[in-house]
Amino acid sequence: MIDTARILSGIPAGLRDPLLKSYREIASNYAEHRWEPSELNGGKFCEVVYSIIAGAISGAFPASPSKPPDMVGSCRALEGITASPQRPGDRSLRILIPRVLPALYEIRNNRGVGHIGGDVDPNFLDATAVYGMSSWVLAELIRIFHAVSPKEAQETVDVLIERKHSLIWEFEDTRRVLAPKMGKRDQVLLLLHAKPSWVPEKDLFAWVEYSNATVFRDDILKQLHKSRLIEFDEKQHRVRISPLGIDEVEQRIFKTKGP
Repeated sequence: MIDTARILSGIPAGLRDPLLKSYREIASNYAEHRWEPSELNGGKFCEVVYSIIAGAISGAFPASPSKPPDMVGSCRALEGITASPQRPGDRSLRILIPRVLPALYEIRNNRGVGHIGGDVDPNFLDATAVYGMSSWVLAELIRIFHAVSPKEAQETVDVLIERKHSLIWEFEDTRRVLAPKMGKRDQVLLLLHAKPSWVPEKDLFAWVEYSNATVFRDDILKQLHKSRLIEFDEKQHRVRISPLGIDEVEQRIFKTKGP
């Protein structure tokens, strides 16, 4: 399990927890195709992020997040603060992130839902922008406050994204598919669909309760990999679902079992 206190150890819990909670809401709703403004609101996320970067720059974090009186003006004011080479992530905190926040804040707080015309659902386009910008901002904060590479930061963000399925029962570190007659192959796909990041091979083996680890690897994982429904990294013993696998779950398994 990912240790969120460790990856953002430089941010106090009063800000860290709301940051991750608001991001998970955005990511989960996007993953589940809930693109309405009320369900994919970047406003809370922006307010938490602003509280974090303003606190990091001033040297005193607030106990909890708060909404600035003027998000755009407050973000612009951060650019006027004198640069400090000793401050980790100085340019991102003063300039890059503050330039992203107003656009993210605007899309979900002041953009109307009554779009007219076009063949593509504008709520999907707005949601994609919100999800993309918030993911970048979170990855940048992880990079700064945990001193990791951009690649490692993005991988950490990916781990935070989970889809909630009524067919999956989750307790402690265990997951079970609540459809005893579902084949092991489909159980693997469903479990990976719910967690669209790398999953340890040993966890999947335990979750589906396969009889033999070698047979599970050869008959399930390697075959799904061959069909390009999953990516099976044999060297690091980890698995993740592919876009084809996501379509397989959403177009076939959900239609027969229900999400």
